[in-house]
Amino acid sequence: MAKQMDYAGVKENNAARTKLIIQRTLVYTFMIFLTILCLFFFYVLFVNATRSHAELQSGFTLIPSTHLFENLDKLWNYTALADVKKGILNSFIIASLSAIVTTYFSALCAYGIYAYDFKGRRAAEVFILAIMMIPSQVSSVGFIQMCNSMGWKNQFWILIVPGIAAPATFFYMIQHLRATLPLELVEASRMDGSSEFMTFNRIVLPIMKPALAVQLIFSFVASWNNLYLPTLLLTEPDKRTLPTMLSLLRSADFSKMDMGLIYAAIFVSIFPVLIVYLFLSKSIIKGVTSGSVKG
Repeated sequence: MAKQMDYAGVKENNAARTKLIIQRTLVYTFMIFLTILCLFFFYVLFVNATRSHAELQSGFTLIPSTHLFENLDKLWNYTALADVKKGILNSFIIASLSAIVTTYFSALCAYGIYAYDFKGRRAAEVFILAIMMIPSQVSSVGFIQMCNSMGWKNQFWILIVPGIAAPATFFYMIQHLRATLPLELVEASRMDGSSEFMTFNRIVLPIMKPALAVQLIFSFVASWNNLYLPTLLLTEPDKRTLPTMLSLLRSADFSKMDMGLIYAAIFVSIFPVLIVYLFLSKSIIKGVTSGSVKG
């Protein structure tokens, strides 16, 4: 009888183990498929960047060609409609400063509402979150009209300073603070004589490093890919950003359009985003997971 029970137990364990292996195999297979699907489009972009205009007109292929450096050289020295070197520099300045401003002041605002007990705190938080429901295009119309009427066009700071008000970033930051920052730590630093800004900069910000990394890359990517406001507010040729210059290249006369040049420009435009992601990827994973569990 005991042998039969042991045999039944071993059989159940083997069945459970087999079921677990099948489940893991299906999950890994599905994740590999999604990874290949995501990387496939980057590979197609790379292939197209290696082909000449004539080769691109001949049809689709998955085999890289030999014109990558030729296209990059033409792009680097192209000045007919846009100076790409200047556009990369302008985009990097605006995206970097905008990401820093957005992340820091959103964290500061979240800390102020989370750590201070004042009348109207809940109403202030609800008001900030309610702004997330307003489409950005609605508010941008009035902002553009104000900039035009006050002569603020062609200034980088009009694309950087508004990053101080970022409701979505604020929401993420305050959720992270609630999960990771005990108020007792803040009270202890105050009792030790630390000023409020010193407490925030030296104690709170290090705790928020994963969240800061997540929002830095999100804000950088959003500002780097922004086309709507820079197109309307940065009209001088030497102030244009890279997405604006790409739109000019794509809207050129078709008879004079060089598709190899355009694909090379798109390839160059996503390269800084990939570098930022590679440097911050570990912190991004920590930031996504740390705020989901109450510490």
